[in-house]
Amino acid sequence: MTDFACTTTYFGEPGEANTDRTLEIARQRAEELDIRTILVASTQGTTGAKAAQLFADREVVVVTHSTGLKKPNFQELREENRAQIKAAGATILTCQHALGGVNRAIRRKLGTYEVDEIIAYTLRTFGQGMKVCVEIALMAADAGLLRVDEPCIAIAGTGRGADTAVVLTPAIAQDFFDLKIHEILCKPRLA
Repeated sequence: MTDFACTTTYFGEPGEANTDRTLEIARQRAEELDIRTILVASTQGTTGAKAAQLFADREVVVVTHSTGLKKPNFQELREENRAQIKAAGATILTCQHALGGVNRAIRRKLGTYEVDEIIAYTLRTFGQGMKVCVEIALMAADAGLLRVDEPCIAIAGTGRGADTAVVLTPAIAQDFFDLKIHEILCKPRLA
């Protein structure tokens, strides 16, 4: 097996202030490893638009919140950002969250947690962005927007913006345990 030189950047605080640096770190590693597919979580589309422009020479999948997550029939992705993402040639994925779909309805209605939310809470021990990186990889794989036999870079954050990036090989949700996180490129240091 080949050795890979990779450092992990730990941000002092989570959040949007780390977005540009996170995207730069991900860009550099994508070039070093010749990774062609970039996943990025984006609620309102600001981070997605930045990533779509920065990674215009690669396949970019911007994963949004599901419609209705915040309130019924409401999509949080702003139309001006949607237009910028599309103009840069990126794909937008809006679908059920892999770690919070029907099982979340069971928790809300019956007051009991299901396996997917337990997995989500476990991943959050590494930070919110880590949970989202894994989740968007499952969602994009389920949608057929990336291959499950090639590594990609997943980018997500805590609240707004991006503060976490990982190199991973995705899996579809029903093969969750085949997903492999190869490298943690950056994340917030948790207090």
